[in-house]
Amino acid sequence: MSVLIILGMPHGIVFATTGAVQQPVSITGWEVKWGNVDDQGFISEVKGADEIWEKQGSDKLEYSNTDRSNSLWTRLTIPELSEESSAIRFENIKGNHIVVYLEDRKVYENYHYNYDNNAVLLPLSSGNSGDTLYVWSQNEKGRLGIQGTVQVGPYAALQEKYIHNGLIDVILGATFVFTAITMLSCTFFLGKFHKGLWISLCIVMGSIGTMIITYSQFLYTFYQVYGDLYSVVFDLAMLLGMPALCYFFEQIIGPGLHGIFTKLRKILFIYSVIAVFSLFIYVTSGGQWEILYNLLVQRVVGIVLVILLTILLVGTIAKALQRNREAMLLATGFGTFALISVAELLWYYQRSGTYHLLWWKWSMVAFVISLIAILGSRFAEKHTKVLEYSKELELFNNELQRSEKMEIISELAASVAHEVRNPLQVTRGFLQLMTEQEDNKNKGYVRIALEELDRASGIITDFLTFAKPEFDHIISLNISDEFNHIEGILVPMANLEGGKITTDIPPDLYIRGNSSKFKQAFINIIKNSIEALQGQGQIDIWAYKQDGMIKVHVRDNGEGMDEEALSRLGEPYFSNKIKGTGLGMMVTFRIVEAMQGQISFTSTKGVGTEAVVSFVEFVD
Repeated sequence: MSVLIILGMPHGIVFATTGAVQQPVSITGWEVKWGNVDDQGFISEVKGADEIWEKQGSDKLEYSNTDRSNSLWTRLTIPELSEESSAIRFENIKGNHIVVYLEDRKVYENYHYNYDNNAVLLPLSSGNSGDTLYVWSQNEKGRLGIQGTVQVGPYAALQEKYIHNGLIDVILGATFVFTAITMLSCTFFLGKFHKGLWISLCIVMGSIGTMIITYSQFLYTFYQVYGDLYSVVFDLAMLLGMPALCYFFEQIIGPGLHGIFTKLRKILFIYSVIAVFSLFIYVTSGGQWEILYNLLVQRVVGIVLVILLTILLVGTIAKALQRNREAMLLATGFGTFALISVAELLWYYQRSGTYHLLWWKWSMVAFVISLIAILGSRFAEKHTKVLEYSKELELFNNELQRSEKMEIISELAASVAHEVRNPLQVTRGFLQLMTEQEDNKNKGYVRIALEELDRASGIITDFLTFAKPEFDHIISLNISDEFNHIEGILVPMANLEGGKITTDIPPDLYIRGNSSKFKQAFINIIKNSIEALQGQGQIDIWAYKQDGMIKVHVRDNGEGMDEEALSRLGEPYFSNKIKGTGLGMMVTFRIVEAMQGQISFTSTKGVGTEAVVSFVEFVD
């Protein structure tokens, strides 16, 4: 294993290895010298000069140009290399313009752009052992020189680290951009359904992804020739993303106190238009209008972003405190992003732009997830509402169809009943006369004919009741008194069938209605229960007051009904009984409806049936 020792070199002190370099090792010491005002990064400016070099290293990396020149020379000595395919890797060299020399030969130079973090990988060979490496860095605004680690070793091992530098940022940003493009392609299928919210989210995600990619050190490392373009695209993405972000928040949590979000969105839109225009002039003029671009974009946009994030964060937290579910979700994701971003931006400005923004892009992941979750919840909520509306529409449609059927039957019943009743009455009269003349043999047949005519007359009466449910005599009905009469009529019938009726009706329950029709409706219900007992069983009847309503329950433990039969109760000519016409239950529904009441049934096959009839309580 290589052991690091200090080697005295003619040009200063470096840390190297005693033996051949087999694995990447770090160089932790070098020398620096501040450049002159007119230095341009030529090796002749320092080679052979008598100026004193300062000993520096990885333990002291703060090289500020605040009180000195805007350029810095750094030199170090290459340790002994055994492999022909070796390299030296600089994790980060601060500066807008970087030039590297290996002895007298220039081996690297970047281009002038606004980004000042530079990862550098230089191929070496065993013949470069002991050579001196000179690094010239220039920066008008920030720190200078080597930042981070410096390693020498096999080229393949260092190349892997070099390639990975910033690659995750590109993958992360590309994921956001691809997702935004995919979502945007679905816009055509949305119609007006959350279209503005959807597009604004796509713009925000696309802007975030573009900013992450163009801020990545990977692009500046491998495609540095486009450095100025990356800076311009980064600014453009941020300028487009800010109004879209404000619009998204406005749609989620409203216009805010005194419409602050709406006003902020309009101000941001105007600012972005002006800033993009200045950016366009800067690009098309070849940098001649740089002062306008620097003022409106580079110097102001960060401050505007801090103000925007702060206002949105405060507004979101205020809305979340009102227990708004979407605001709480948004506050969680956006709060993480805003707090980290504002802290980094403040630190960036406090360090005069020398700080490399790092954590904001990872906090954006939480933010974007919260945005997608909110929009997803909106779609899920709309889907639920659509399902509810569909069910309500189906119920309304069924009720409408039922009403139309009832109206047709009502008109038909009124006309047919009046036309048929007269000849029936005449026929019955003649049959009664015949009973006085015919012999005993025919009297039995005549009696059967009279019974059938009476039954037909009863059916016609039911038709008339259904067709004209309005009552002539509306009075105050005591429920207890009415059921005393009903019980007197039906208890004998129940006893004959082997059943038993129990009632629990308080004496102070009053409604308004027609006594005869009220009895008719409940007689029909209770008779059905008696017939469902099939020889034995019990019928329980009870009533009570609840929220201004009188509710009457009739429950039996008879044969019960399945769901299909239960859903068809009240339809004309539907009956579970062999000789039933279904008109009795149809009339019952019409009577309850005419008395402004409601009726519902629950039933389980083999267990029994329960009817609940509700009327508005009458208060004298």
